Amino acid sequence: MFRSKTCGELRISDAGTVVTLAGWVQRARKMGGMTFVDMRDRYGVTQVVFNNESNAALCEAANHLGREYVIQVTGEVAERSSKNANLPTGDIEIIATDLKILNKSEVPPFTIEDDTDGGDDLRMKYRYLDLRRPAVRRNLELRHKMAFEIRRYLDEKGFIEVETPVLIKSTPEGARDFVVPSRMNPGEFYALPQSPQTFKQLLMVSGFDRYFQIVKCFRDEDLRADRQPEFTQIDCEMSFVEQEDVLQMFEGLVKHIFKYVKDIDFVDPFPRMTWADAMKYYGSDKPDTRFGMKFVEIKDLTVGKGFAVLDDAEYVGAICAPGCASYTRKQLDQLTDFVKRPQIGAKGMMWVKVEQDGSIKSSVSKFYTEEELRTWAARCEAKPGDLILILAGPTMKTRKQLCELRLEMGNQLGLRDPQKFSCLWVVDFPLFEWDDETQRYYAMHHPFTSPNPEDLDKLDTATGEVRATAYDMVVNGNELGGGSIRIHDAQLQDKMFSLLGLTEEDAQYKFGFLMNAFKYGAPPHGGLAFGFDRFVSILAGLDSIRDVIAFPKNNSGRDMMIDAPSTIDDAQLKELAIDVVLPQEEK
Repeated sequence: MFRSKTCGELRISDAGTVVTLAGWVQRARKMGGMTFVDMRDRYGVTQVVFNNESNAALCEAANHLGREYVIQVTGEVAERSSKNANLPTGDIEIIATDLKILNKSEVPPFTIEDDTDGGDDLRMKYRYLDLRRPAVRRNLELRHKMAFEIRRYLDEKGFIEVETPVLIKSTPEGARDFVVPSRMNPGEFYALPQSPQTFKQLLMVSGFDRYFQIVKCFRDEDLRADRQPEFTQIDCEMSFVEQEDVLQMFEGLVKHIFKYVKDIDFVDPFPRMTWADAMKYYGSDKPDTRFGMKFVEIKDLTVGKGFAVLDDAEYVGAICAPGCASYTRKQLDQLTDFVKRPQIGAKGMMWVKVEQDGSIKSSVSKFYTEEELRTWAARCEAKPGDLILILAGPTMKTRKQLCELRLEMGNQLGLRDPQKFSCLWVVDFPLFEWDDETQRYYAMHHPFTSPNPEDLDKLDTATGEVRATAYDMVVNGNELGGGSIRIHDAQLQDKMFSLLGLTEEDAQYKFGFLMNAFKYGAPPHGGLAFGFDRFVSILAGLDSIRDVIAFPKNNSGRDMMIDAPSTIDDAQLKELAIDVVLPQEEK
């Protein structure tokens, strides 16, 4: 063994013992006739002392150590004269008697510390160095602990982990598939799974009853901070269950993990909110309920006063920002600029201030009397010192804009504390969403989601009003995961495919294996999948899932470290019977 102890385990009780450590040089400092080296491994940092008086040659060798050199040190554990309360090992140091350089290092391109000087691209290019930083390592240690505990919890609940195939058939109904050419079957392609959806349903048909998998999924879609082309799901399915059974089971899992990681007890059941209410009051199907500022509709109070912006608007919505009547004109202009950004797309913003003395000021006071504006304030339950912000336009579009404004105000007022957690279930999603461009319905969740039994009679007559037996778990405005009760009846599944515009031949080609399986006694079943990366990032208090993935891709889907994707040899292309024809650049 290269070491008898790690750099994180020595304490004052070890004083007087001789140990051997191995690790990396964090930093070296020469002070008078002594050299101090901070030595790091996965477990922590230990200070090593080289004394010129007792061993000049050894001290000279230590003076030539560079950052990130890999070294082995033997010495005696001694109590430090000046202790470091910030380090678990801060009460001791090693008085070195031997030093071996196991490997030299070039000067790293950024500092290997929590407060690094490396930008995102640089750290992604040298991710193996970035992973040496304690802050990044702690994220991956948390990920490991959570995965281990999730497996233990589900095992105790009777779930069995089953691995499903990674090379499957393309069924382009959701996001774009990543496709893999088959050498043995020229002109044919596998797809990488967007989720193991059909396989876990087949496992239910197989009688497995309770299945789970912590599984890689792949989606070829445009990326954001919280998206990666490959990500990990906690994928689960249960037989002989209704919606309430699934919610109870996995609410239990979420509560257990919060207790395990953060020591937070959620005693009360998580609130349930319908999709319709989430859109009405928050403009989002994943509302951040850490703070109030619910939407208030005031269209009926604004019409008929000759102000075309509000008269002609389909929807007029307001939020009340507490204590913000003191906002200056500059601050209000900045908020207006915020909602007019192309990413949000509002044409403008109106405001009403309820001053501390009870007087009213507004950007639309030339169109509305003070008494009329007071009715707005009363509807919004505004108190002296509050600020009302108003947007108007098409209903769904404006609600989304108002949602962004609400979140921005939450940020400005410090109401989105990452260490405060608000969890809820969003239920009763629409089963279908209409696309004006293609003039047809699409499944809001996926084609295997069961309609709400109460709405079965609406499938033909009021298709857009049919609710799904679907549910999402939302934490702090993030969709942690979701699922549904599945269709287990072959006839109803055929009906679903028909409503989605799939011909019988298309449905048979894409999903024939599942439909055939349903003919052999499919049990009622349902399940859900949590985004594992997102779960870890929420509990770590991070904004991006990239920070909890060992080797993530950037926003262009590129691995900066290994430079992938890349071209492949012509010989490989020939073997796969593939010609690459790149699109012509427009002149």
